[in-house]
Amino acid sequence: MKIFTSAQVHELDKYTIENEPIKSIDLMERAAKAITQAITDSWSVNTPVIIFAGPGNNGGDALAVARMLIDKDYDVQVYLFNISNHLSEDCDINKRRLIEKRSKALIEVIQEFEPPQLEEGMLVVDGLFGTGLNKPLAGGFGSLVKYINASPAQVVSIDVPSGLMTEDNTYNVRTNIIHANLTLTLQMPKLSFLFPENQIFIGKLKVLDIRLSKQGMKKIDANYTLLEESDIRARLLKRDPFAHKGKMGNALIIAGSYGMAGASVLATKACLRVGVGKVTTHTPKRNSAILQVSVPEAIIQFDREETTFSEAVDTEGFNAVGIGPGLGTSEQTAIAIIAQLRRTQCPIVADADAINILATHRAWLQQLPKGIILTPHPKEFDRMEGHSNDSYERLMKARELAERIQGYVVLKGHHTSLCLPDGHIIINSTGNAGMATAGSGDVLTGIITGLLARGYNQENACIVGMYLHGLAGDIAARELGEESVIASDLIQNLPYAFKRLNE
Repeated sequence: MKIFTSAQVHELDKYTIENEPIKSIDLMERAAKAITQAITDSWSVNTPVIIFAGPGNNGGDALAVARMLIDKDYDVQVYLFNISNHLSEDCDINKRRLIEKRSKALIEVIQEFEPPQLEEGMLVVDGLFGTGLNKPLAGGFGSLVKYINASPAQVVSIDVPSGLMTEDNTYNVRTNIIHANLTLTLQMPKLSFLFPENQIFIGKLKVLDIRLSKQGMKKIDANYTLLEESDIRARLLKRDPFAHKGKMGNALIIAGSYGMAGASVLATKACLRVGVGKVTTHTPKRNSAILQVSVPEAIIQFDREETTFSEAVDTEGFNAVGIGPGLGTSEQTAIAIIAQLRRTQCPIVADADAINILATHRAWLQQLPKGIILTPHPKEFDRMEGHSNDSYERLMKARELAERIQGYVVLKGHHTSLCLPDGHIIINSTGNAGMATAGSGDVLTGIITGLLARGYNQENACIVGMYLHGLAGDIAARELGEESVIASDLIQNLPYAFKRLNE
């Protein structure tokens, strides 16, 4: 699913109107019907409704919803803010339609505004501002937002909570953004909805299909894509019925220091679970017993040091290398890691301490091989690229890094995002809060490394890998509950994730 910027949303609306053909007012009517249905599905006719409508098309939607709720016998009071004495064309049409329906339901605010009493049991419909907003709310509108947020009433926002911008809210005034209980967004989610710091404004999200032009969606290029299951099914490699282990890929995992053997175990097991033919794990000697017992299917290659990774190893014969989980950040290990990254000819996944070492040796970023995959979590990324004020700023830095090094940056989070070398960003749709547990990232490293060894290219290995990782977490959470999921559960549920995708 493409995620459009606010400008592209308006371009899609225009394309739909010009090519369907449908008038803009009729498209607004279609949207209002979907919004009204969603409201009546959740709130009974006994719920008093207060609607705040702005002067633009978001306000036009709200006025049309008011009329439809009145038709369904809801008690509705509408406040239309027309302080500059200028309404959009469709908002003005819906104003006149509402007056014809029930003039007493509408109060047009031009100068003075006396706010209504908002009480528990009431529903506020926020139709003040939508995707066209390009600056923080201030003045009277800022005060109105604070007033709504302080009330005990339930709030439904049309398309976007008023005050929230659809992409960049780095310098927004967060106290002047509506806190919705439910956001009814039109056709597709907006980018800002996917960032954790914005969840307080969105509440429950429901995407309403208002049948915008499918041809227009295909034609308009988008910088962001939200993964759907069909995207993954199309990328899965089929297993040859006559395959043997020599044909299924050979992966190398370089992980674990003394006391962190678990990271190497998790990465190795996950790598094996995605169908790779053979996995070799390079780890310090003191981890030998743990690895041999925990993962008997793996080949163990010992470092010459007892407790740390100390020297780059030969990677000839391997199809992919995963490096970083649990390695530690000693200077000896740092030198070994950069030497390994420089000499490895096959695809590489660099995670955890490999990224922490790059953060303290930033000049080494220029020496990374093209096509490398970096899988940082937000703190690791900030150590490498500097503090970010919010998730949008961090995501833009990740995109710039991927373009700069001509590699792949998998920025982990609730919506893990893959930044491609060409600047496109692919956002994962699977996963849950139960995956916020130690070792989850090590599992992802193993998954992507295994997929690379199986023959997936870097882009598809990342896409399929992060989706499988999240899907396994979702299956685990359904069985165990989010509180009890641990990293090993993700590995145990990878087979069920594959089964679902192959059904």
